[in-house]
Amino acid sequence: MQPNTQIATTRRRKPSSPQAVGIIALLIAIQACGSGVVVEGDSWSEDAYLASDSTTVSDVSDVSDVAGGKDILEDARATADTGMLDAAVADVFDAGGDIGQPIEVPFENLPAVYGHGQIHSPITPFVAANLRAIAGQNPELNDDVFAKVGASNTVNTNFIQCFSDPERVDLDGRDGLEQTIAHFRAGLAGATDPYVRTSLAATVGWSAGAALSGSPSPLARELAEISPRYALVMFGTNDIGRRNIFEYGANLLTIADVLIANGTIPVFTSIPSRGDSAEADAAVPRYNAVQRAVAQARQVPFINTWQEWLDIPARGLISDGVHLNTYQRGCILTEAGLGFGHNIRNLRTIELLDRLRQVLDEAAAPDAPTEPVHGDGSRSDPFLITSLPFVDARDTSLGGRGVIDRYTGCNATQDESGKEFIYRFVTDRTVRIRALIIDRAPADIDLHLLDHSATAEGCIERNHREIVRELAAGTYHFSLDTFVSAGGTVHSGEYLFLLLED
Repeated sequence: MQPNTQIATTRRRKPSSPQAVGIIALLIAIQACGSGVVVEGDSWSEDAYLASDSTTVSDVSDVSDVAGGKDILEDARATADTGMLDAAVADVFDAGGDIGQPIEVPFENLPAVYGHGQIHSPITPFVAANLRAIAGQNPELNDDVFAKVGASNTVNTNFIQCFSDPERVDLDGRDGLEQTIAHFRAGLAGATDPYVRTSLAATVGWSAGAALSGSPSPLARELAEISPRYALVMFGTNDIGRRNIFEYGANLLTIADVLIANGTIPVFTSIPSRGDSAEADAAVPRYNAVQRAVAQARQVPFINTWQEWLDIPARGLISDGVHLNTYQRGCILTEAGLGFGHNIRNLRTIELLDRLRQVLDEAAAPDAPTEPVHGDGSRSDPFLITSLPFVDARDTSLGGRGVIDRYTGCNATQDESGKEFIYRFVTDRTVRIRALIIDRAPADIDLHLLDHSATAEGCIERNHREIVRELAAGTYHFSLDTFVSAGGTVHSGEYLFLLLED
């Protein structure tokens, strides 16, 4: 349920060029924690950008440190170092303007915002260009092959395998999907088609970190064996039991970055409810929000099947309350079939693969540009949170303001003299919120809840990672600020920010 938010009147403007460039650099250059763009002179230029470190993948330590990730990066680096630049990036630079000044950028040239209620995340012109750029890094991959990455609900033979046999498929009039189903049926993933392949990157009981462990990692081995253009990723059910959503988010980011560096497009899918535990079930929306945040940060697809599973009997689960149920092996997509968990997942997965195949074949983006998050992240023009759940990704090494050094209202002694981004949240009713921040070392971004003044003196609560509390009706701000350790090391970098009703 979303709080009835009322947004304070403020000047609405599109993000400034440094932030837009930073996000695009993150996506196109496959950087998890990009370095700042160093430009000589008073204006941004494409040549200066291409000459900066932001156009290489050589410093993506989070990917190269993963077993098998280093070899993947070596393959991707040659493409990135040639100065591959998406047309959307060029459009941003063409807008010109002075450093630090807002530049009007058309919505279609900005990253998409993924709405909470959507089944398929939007494939806008920007997302489509990004997907083509990912694929363009490694044109030798198999466009008719996908990898399966996940745990028991992905290992289950009722997930997608039925599309391998035309006799087991009833599209119930969705004839437009037949070409895509046949396309992947003709693919060779090892000795079989990708539908029925037993994946090295999917095992019963796994959490997200398991796909990255070992040398080489299971994920790296699967990529090497079948060279897939796409990867269908679903983790979270077992991660909930580990009680570390921050580790989960970091692992998903690394999975995304390993795949993208390989030229493989990640597709994230929400996890189902947990009928076996009320505590675990309460965590499901949070873990799904993390998946949405990761997908939005990398501008890759997210399928929100959880939204649909809530509306069918038993929420699409078998009697154990954990695993998806099935109607006649999963590819009967009639009204009766779509009352079952695997059938819904199979439909939405093949729909998404159909959308991706057409986009990579240079079809027009199927979705219109989305409304961006408004504001520039400053105290005078904070990013506006208009509804919950809210997710966002930024990088304090590429933008932000260095205004607040210590949060005196919270009696905090930590040095937060690095750059910060500020968000505004207005509610006209009492609401219990959960704010989360996910980052990866060496980044260390801290979370501060401020009152209407958005000042250091107005600090209500601070935490390294999470704030859970009840808020009365009113105006609040969140400052996501960069920690500076003893010796002056500034721990700037990328973060994911989530704000949910708890």
